[in-house]
Amino acid sequence: MGEALASPDELAAKLGIEIDPELLRVALTHRSYAYEHEGVRHNERLEFLGDAVLGLAVTVMLFERFPDIPEGELAKRRSSLVSSDALAVCARGIELGRYLRLGRGEELTHGRQKASILADALEAVFGIVHLACGAEVARDLVLRLIAPLAVDESRYDTTDPKTSLQEYAARQGLGTPVYEVTSSGPDHSKRFRATVLLGGRAIARGEATSKKRAEMAAALEAWSRLRAESS
Repeated sequence: MGEALASPDELAAKLGIEIDPELLRVALTHRSYAYEHEGVRHNERLEFLGDAVLGLAVTVMLFERFPDIPEGELAKRRSSLVSSDALAVCARGIELGRYLRLGRGEELTHGRQKASILADALEAVFGIVHLACGAEVARDLVLRLIAPLAVDESRYDTTDPKTSLQEYAARQGLGTPVYEVTSSGPDHSKRFRATVLLGGRAIARGEATSKKRAEMAAALEAWSRLRAESS
């Protein structure tokens, strides 16, 4: 199963925040782990909250930092900076994968390196910091991690993972990505699992609470994997 799990205390120190490690551990717990350990809470609700914390912090930052940029361009930049791609970059920068609690299946399929899992966990961290430490601390954390990406003009050429994957596949002559989506669970708590195929071959999978987000997670994973293989 690999090396011992790193302590959430270590992560809190790395992030420069004071937070109960047990609270932070919830944000670091993937649903696959919770399903294998009865009574353990996972991070999906925190991910929902963290998404809102992230969106507001980035929106205000862009509005203040770029006073001469029109609304449409601001929206494009925000979309890029709150994307799973950008979050995964930030998560890898703080080695977030070392702290995640994952189920056996995700461990065996290298879940600690999966862009979608890293991005979701980082949003959950933003959410728990907002609850435990307050809105200002959470905003400052978001900006410390995201702001360095805001000055990278090349990042704004990418609108979303599906577009990135389609353009990359076209340049490499791999064909057009095809998405197959299945769902499970009751209507009020449905999960969607997307598989992206290129040339009839399954490249990557993604899972989320909506079809769109599942497809984006699968696309991000495929795009990251293909680029890594070609580098």
